[in-house]
Amino acid sequence: MTTIAPPRPRRDLHLLFAGAAASKLGMEVGSFALPLVAVIALDASPGEVGLLATLTTAAFLLIGLPAGVWVDRSRRRGVMIAADAARALLYASIPIAWWLDLLTIEQLYIAALLAGVATVFFDISALSYLPHVAGRDRLMSANSVLGSIDSVVHIGGQSAAGFLVQLVSAPVTMAATAVGYVLSGGFLLRIRRREPAVASTGGPREPLIRSIAAGVRFVVGHPILRAVAVAGAMTNLGMQLVVVMLPVLVIQQLDLSPGVLGLFFAAGGVSGLIGAATASRVVGRLGAGRALWLLGLMVAPAGLLVPLIGTGGRLWVAGLGWVVLAYKISVDNVVLISFRQQVTPDHLLGRQNATMRFLLIGAVAIGAALSGVIGATAGPRAALWAGAAVLAVVWVPLYLSPLRRLRSLTDATS
Repeated sequence: MTTIAPPRPRRDLHLLFAGAAASKLGMEVGSFALPLVAVIALDASPGEVGLLATLTTAAFLLIGLPAGVWVDRSRRRGVMIAADAARALLYASIPIAWWLDLLTIEQLYIAALLAGVATVFFDISALSYLPHVAGRDRLMSANSVLGSIDSVVHIGGQSAAGFLVQLVSAPVTMAATAVGYVLSGGFLLRIRRREPAVASTGGPREPLIRSIAAGVRFVVGHPILRAVAVAGAMTNLGMQLVVVMLPVLVIQQLDLSPGVLGLFFAAGGVSGLIGAATASRVVGRLGAGRALWLLGLMVAPAGLLVPLIGTGGRLWVAGLGWVVLAYKISVDNVVLISFRQQVTPDHLLGRQNATMRFLLIGAVAIGAALSGVIGATAGPRAALWAGAAVLAVVWVPLYLSPLRRLRSLTDATS
């Protein structure tokens, strides 16, 4: 009697990486081209463009928490494939409507909002699905690869989108976004290993609100997850304080070119790529917990160089601080996400990731608004100093948590 060998986990993991890369590429191209469709094809006003940008992320705050419950009640791979299909159809409708001369700003609003809903489900499912495909013993290396993919696609995706818009127009570029999501779904369909069926208690399902509350309580009550949430929120808050006002300071007050600003951000992107790729080595040298707080303490002074940005040598000094800061944040992301996945039981992964995403996106929104207020009242450079101050102490909640003593991910569950 012949036996059939089980599918190779490494092949499935590579397919998951490919799907993540294709999805991320579609998202990067879409985020670049969608506002240009509004501006170029529809002559949209600044208010309309602002509303469009808001709708792309509104879903994370509107349905982020209940989405975690629904993901925990479903097989994650199927949710991801459905989300890819939905986004592909929504974005493919834009060039079709434009070609038929039927495109309106209202259609862009609907596409942005519904695609945002699909992205919520995809992102939460992807974070929850990775431990099943990679195995909890390979979370750090798998997250390092995903972080590297994100950085590479972010650096190249925006450039590719700009070239496509110039070559074939913004509406047609949205077709490339749809193709990215189709490819992502195709890679995920080829994964052979199947998730186990979602366990059923045999009785009525727990009410939605109670299920959401269980996920929130798990995050807030877990000493490691609580520290991770605080550190992540502080990072997002500090970064938004900086990046929202940085273009105003660089272009309007320092009278530098947009190209200089682009190179500044690109240098951070390359540094982030290196950070994601080397996170596992850093953890191997320092230990997982020490890598978080010690690295943060060491690079805190570098972040304080960013608000010193000016012309001449001060631009290079600020650039050095930005590169070091981007490296540290990228390492943090890999390690913190790995800890989150390691300490969370399978049946709570969706709710844990949804709760975290809700808190982190909320910190982004607060940081952007606060940056505008500080910039308007005290000047753009003051907003940069406020952001740098927050980023300089992100290591503190990590040091005060059990993470300080953990050398590996497995120590968190022992």
